[in-house]
Order: sequence, then C-alpha cells, then structure tokens
Amino acid sequence: MTMEIEQLKLNGIEGKRPIVIAGPCSAESREQVMSTATQLAAKGVRIFRAGIWKPRTKPGGFEGVGVAGLPWMKEVKQATGMLLATEVATPYHVFEAIKAGIDILWIGARTAANPFAMQELADSLKGTDIPVLVKNPVNPDLELWIGGIERLYRAGVKRLGVIHRGFSSYEKKLYRNLPLWHIPIELKRRYPNLTIFCDPSHIGGKRELVAPIAQQAMDLNFDGLIVESHCDPDNALSDAAQQITPEVLDFTLSMLVVRDNPQTTENITVLRKKIDEIDETLLTILAKRMGISREIGVYKKEHNMPILQSGRYSDILENRAKQGESLGLSASFVQEIMKSIHEESVKVQMDIMK
Repeated sequence: MTMEIEQLKLNGIEGKRPIVIAGPCSAESREQVMSTATQLAAKGVRIFRAGIWKPRTKPGGFEGVGVAGLPWMKEVKQATGMLLATEVATPYHVFEAIKAGIDILWIGARTAANPFAMQELADSLKGTDIPVLVKNPVNPDLELWIGGIERLYRAGVKRLGVIHRGFSSYEKKLYRNLPLWHIPIELKRRYPNLTIFCDPSHIGGKRELVAPIAQQAMDLNFDGLIVESHCDPDNALSDAAQQITPEVLDFTLSMLVVRDNPQTTENITVLRKKIDEIDETLLTILAKRMGISREIGVYKKEHNMPILQSGRYSDILENRAKQGESLGLSASFVQEIMKSIHEESVKVQMDIMK
C-alpha cells in the first residue's frame, strides 16, 4: 500500500526546527507536573509530555499513576496553553487520553514491536483526528516500523509522525539504545514528508549525552526533539539518569546549531557531481569483480570444488582492512563492504552450481 504521508501539523507548531516536546518521563504528582510544565512554558516550550502509563521491564517498579494524572495534564493546558502529549499502549489508554483532552499520542517501542497491539490501537483510533507518533520498535527492523505506521494509516489516521529512540542491544555500549542513524534516514528517504522526532534521552540514557545526540539529530535534518525534562531529575521515579532540568534543556536548545540554509544544496552541486562520477566508477568495478567471480564459479564447478574457501575469505577481510586503514578508512567500514561483496559473490557462484 502506498502511504501519502504529509508533514505533520500541530496546531501551528511547525516550520522552524526543532519542534520541541518536553516534560518528565512520568507524571508523578500534581506538584511535580505543574512545576515542570510552568518552568518549561517559561522557557518557550509549547508541547508538554508526561507518561501516564509506564511499561516497565519487570513488575514492581513505578508503572505510572494512571488516569489519576490526566487532570494534572488538563491543568497544565489551562495554566500554560501548552499542547499535551502522552504514551498509549492499549485502546483503554487511547479512550481515556482523548477524553481528557490530550492533543498528541505516541506509541512506545515495545508496543510498536507487536503487530497485534498496533492493530488494536489502529482500530481504536478510527474516526479520530489526533496526531500519533510511532516510536521505532526495540529491535532494528525498519519494515516492522513501517508496518506499524501503515496499520494506523489504513485505519484512517493521517496525522502521523515517528520518534527515533534508538535500538536495544544486549552488549554494553556508550548509548542506552544504539542510534543506528541509517534506519531513520532510510525511513525518511522512503517517506520524505514524514515528520521525524529524535528522542536523545532514550538513545543516550545519560543526561550528559542529550545535547550531543540532539545536535546529531539536527545535523541529520530531523524535524524535532522529544526530551525528558524534570523539575527534580535526581529524584525522579523513573529514568532519573537521563532527565534534565528545564533550565538545562533551555541551555541545550540555545546551543544547538540548526543548519537550514536553503542555498546549501546549490553550493555543493559540483561536489555531489564528483561523488556521482566516483559511484559510477565503483559500480563498473564491482560489475567486473562479479564477472571474475562467475568465472571462478565455473572453474570450481568443472573441478568439483566447494564454493566457500574459508582461508581465502579470512585473508581478504584482514588484508583489505589493513589496506583501507592505510588509505584513511576505518577497518570496520572496509570489512562491512567486503562482507557484502563476498556474500554476493557466493550467491553468484551458487547460481552457477545449480
């Protein structure tokens, strides 16, 4: 199905990057919600977020105050005029949030990974005109992300956007969730008008990483940021390590370099032309290499030799990585390229063996 997704309009809050959604990970008390919202509004933030229902990895943790927190959100809107955003994971959440006047819904990473849950949410949103943002699934699966968006689109939800919050990894890394920027970049390539927010809080997992990740998102032309901001982050009931104060958020936003020069693409046309020419040369060389792989495949078939030569493959990876480093390229980058080339060469030779 072809999705005709348009740029998301949020009651006049669009156009200038970044669109900022900010507020605590969880609504914990009326005082905490109002204090944080009032401070953020004073800093110019126009969309307030707070988790009403919180999915936790293990039972026993703080799972949000539930519907008891929705009146606090309504009070924020009455006092500050800010739009309100919260996460939903079930049709019940959708019903209660819309009834309470929440302006924007987002669907979390765990829910986005479950097609059954996404379909239930899509069905519950039929006939509504509320903006819905879909976080990337916890695992790096672009098609699963698109599938969730499509379920909402088929249900008639047309005011759609996404949130890039990074991807879970078993290994311990610098980031809480790996950015894997190429995945949201590919999503934007397929749907150029799709509004994309970055969640630097969940990608980084530490408050000191929020600013540099936010800058990376701006450099990659993301439309907005959704940032966890708390009036007393050290004592937050959830995700304390990644939340920042409204004052720190304001300083972070003031330091962002947002490159929106419309002349940029014109000024680099000559350089891009050079890249196009080099790419053409690369493709020609790759085609020649695959031609030689076919000849090798024919020879192996005629002499009853196995396709995979493990020693040869290991030598190629090691030697090419060293050659690449001598030319100023990273060894891991070169190895990834060589792995892809080798996989294609094996496919070519397997076709010959049939």
